[in-house]
Amino acid sequence: MAVSTMDSESARTPQPQPDLAKGGRSLLLAGSLSSMLGTRGKHYVCGSIAAFTNIVVTFPIQKVLFRQQLHGVLASEAVRQLQRDGLRNLYRGLLPPLLQKSTTVAIMFGLYEDFSRVLLDCAAGSGVPELVTRSFAAALAGTAEAILMPFERVQTLLQDHRHHGRFNNTVHTFRTLLTEYGVKECYRGLVPIILRNGPSNVLFFGLRGPIKEQLPEVTSRSGHVINDFVCGGVLGAGLGIMFYPLNVVKSRAQSQVGGAFQPCREVLLTVWRERGGSVAMLFRGAHLNYHRSLISWGIINATYELLLKLM
Repeated sequence: MAVSTMDSESARTPQPQPDLAKGGRSLLLAGSLSSMLGTRGKHYVCGSIAAFTNIVVTFPIQKVLFRQQLHGVLASEAVRQLQRDGLRNLYRGLLPPLLQKSTTVAIMFGLYEDFSRVLLDCAAGSGVPELVTRSFAAALAGTAEAILMPFERVQTLLQDHRHHGRFNNTVHTFRTLLTEYGVKECYRGLVPIILRNGPSNVLFFGLRGPIKEQLPEVTSRSGHVINDFVCGGVLGAGLGIMFYPLNVVKSRAQSQVGGAFQPCREVLLTVWRERGGSVAMLFRGAHLNYHRSLISWGIINATYELLLKLM
């Protein structure tokens, strides 16, 4: 992945610079943190902080989207459902995505860099194009993220109003699933997640550099933040639409507790029949997902790149 660069000498030189004068202490702390983490560790930390920021900001939107994916209702009806649930339940289920996303995005960026470095070293002199090597690294990083899908599983159950009376919180949900059904139940819906993560990572890291190169050239830090936001947002929104049916299948599969594990294709056909064989109904909620992904991946990409430059 060709990570875009910007002038950051103000964070490294001892001469007084405007940015250093305004935020000298924060830059000094960032430099100290960078030296402690090392070149490799900072990718994990930047990814984690970026995801944490995004989840806190966009969680209510995600909750409306989840109701649309699960029940096929309009956005207005999903909002009314949340209003009936009350403000107390608005952030119900926040902890699982907070833990899951901050960890998986850290893995996504960190493992991509680590796998790329290792694979490029192994492929040196072999004639394998760098694009192929980096694409394979992105797919491996995306697949590795699926290890943490139990957090996504618990988030689904806590957001589904049909389970409000059964599951109290994150810890209680995990305990119930493990004691009553076993570890396997925590991985219900694994296949659509793997089918989503690998290809979407390949496209995200493969297109991030070329898209940013098409944006207007900037020299200021704020300009780079805006470009990174636009680049991440456009990619996230596009990939969100492309893989939306897999998220619908994932939500439906994970809303079930106990019983037989249905194949991904069977779940998709069930949803398709329930929604009258309509593509528009299958993609219900996709417009909200588009805007949420635009904001979410804009925040993640811009925050990640900014922290990386500060470190």
